[in-house]
Amino acid sequence: MSTLSITFKDIQILLKNRGNLILLFLMPMIFIVIFSGALASLGKSTQKDTRIPLAVVNLDGGQSAQAFLAKLEAAGGVRLELYDSAQAQTLLNEKKILRVLTIPADFTTSLTENQPTTLHLVNHTNAPVADTHAVQLVIDGVLQGMILEQQIFLSLEQMGAMQAGSSAEYQQAFGVDRLKAQARSQFEIAQASPLVSVVQRLPQQGSEQGTTITAADTAAPASIILFVFITAQTMAASIHQEKKTGSFRRLLAAPISKASILAGKMLPNFLIGLGQMVVSFAFGAYVMRLMGLKSISLGNDLLALALVCVLMALCSSAMGIVIASLARTEGQITGLSTLFLWGMGMVSFVPGFLLTKTIGPFVYVIPHYWAKDALENLLLRGLSLGDITTPIAALAGFTVLFFAIGLWRFNFD
Repeated sequence: MSTLSITFKDIQILLKNRGNLILLFLMPMIFIVIFSGALASLGKSTQKDTRIPLAVVNLDGGQSAQAFLAKLEAAGGVRLELYDSAQAQTLLNEKKILRVLTIPADFTTSLTENQPTTLHLVNHTNAPVADTHAVQLVIDGVLQGMILEQQIFLSLEQMGAMQAGSSAEYQQAFGVDRLKAQARSQFEIAQASPLVSVVQRLPQQGSEQGTTITAADTAAPASIILFVFITAQTMAASIHQEKKTGSFRRLLAAPISKASILAGKMLPNFLIGLGQMVVSFAFGAYVMRLMGLKSISLGNDLLALALVCVLMALCSSAMGIVIASLARTEGQITGLSTLFLWGMGMVSFVPGFLLTKTIGPFVYVIPHYWAKDALENLLLRGLSLGDITTPIAALAGFTVLFFAIGLWRFNFD
């Protein structure tokens, strides 16, 4: 009996067990749909308006006051909430609002006639100083812009008065109304498409630097990693069953080495794991799109993705040998699988920088972490083979280590 014969026999037995097929092939797709959809919806529902609330009492109601409020809203950073004077004062006293901006009744008239006027910004003592300063900057910036526009319009009117005796042709070409319309058009263009804009980028933490990755994005790779490694439990249970029925003894009687026997037991699990990943990635990349969900990206380097899948399947198979070598009963197999496979599998759903902060260097002895790192770099960050040499080396190292431990500890009797 050769290694391939052992593999072929085990695959036939596995395919006859519908429960295993559901666990290995259907469950990953269910997890991908549930977690991707749920986390995406949760992310949308938990998005908060981070603008600073600003209560406004508009005693004027004129055109300039409305323009001022519109420009405040467009400036960003503040969220306007309109109240009447009594209501605003009551809410301020009850600490339900922290600041009130009052636009005086003469605001439009004063601005039009170039007369001084005063806006009143009242801040509660509990108002954060940083927020108060930010609101003040936004208000000052909008006011300065409006004042500048008004000064330009007044200058144009004065120029028009000085040109009252000019010819009709000159008035038609350089009339005040025409110049004011041109200036107003330029103001609107400048506001919509400023000549100079500032883009702010905030530094991110850990492995998330440079790319914004949401929990919904990581749900699909995490689900695939979890179930690929769970195949190790099926493999360990299969070996225990063969020992229990006595068929494993016939393998020992065959003229092949013990390492070849274990390799033959690993190969079916390896092939099943690869098939599982092919089905899961195909489902995530194509079927989820038809279901109206965000599809999985396969990245920019399919060769690197294939290599990572091969190493994940090998590592899972070698872990199955370790579980089979340590467990003596079905209960022990279940217990070790829960500890190693489900426990470690949860690592796949936790952001990498949080893992390193919470459990420190211990995360590096978990193969799921390296599989997660490799898949996220390929699928979510669009990196290539040269960027994932460390997780590839780690997965290969775990595979060799697990097989060596299994060969050393395995009870062939």
